[in-house]
Amino acid sequence: MSMSSIYEFEKQEINGQKIDFADFKGQVLLLVNTASKCGLAPQLEQIEALYQKYHEQGFTVVGLPSNQFKQELDSDEEAEQYCKTHFGVTFPMTKRVTVNGEDEDPLYTYLKEQTDGTDIAWNYTKFLIDREGQVIGRYEPKTTPDEFSDDIREAVQNSK
Repeated sequence: MSMSSIYEFEKQEINGQKIDFADFKGQVLLLVNTASKCGLAPQLEQIEALYQKYHEQGFTVVGLPSNQFKQELDSDEEAEQYCKTHFGVTFPMTKRVTVNGEDEDPLYTYLKEQTDGTDIAWNYTKFLIDREGQVIGRYEPKTTPDEFSDDIREAVQNSK
C-alpha cells in the first residue's frame, strides 16, 4: 500500500486522539522519532523552542516515540510525561512507531521514499515538510535543530 501524500496518513496521539495529517495542509511540519532515554533527547528543548517561535505562523511538530533502538521508557504515557517534565514539550506525541524493518510504520516508509531511501540510523532523525506536503529536509540524529532552524524559518516565511 503506497501512499502518495503525507496528507493520507493518520496517527494516534498518546492521549488517544487522532492526528489526521490532512489537517496539516498549509502548515510547515517537523516530524521526529523520539526516545526519552536517548542521549540526544535534550534536542527536544530546541525543537520545543522552534515550535513556540513559529507555531502561530503555521509550524507544527509531531513527535513519534520509537523504542526501535531500545531507548524509550516502558509505556507511551511515561514517555510523554518524561518529555513534558524534562524538556517542556507541548507539541503532540503519537503512540510508538517502528521506523525500520518488517513492522515499519508506513509513514516512515513514505518519508524515506521521499528522501534518500535509507533506513533511520537512530533516534531523532527529523523530517521537514513544506506547506504543500513535500519533504524538503531530512536531518540526521546528531544534526541539532539549531543547525537547521534557518530552513524552518525559510519554509514558514516563504510559503505563506
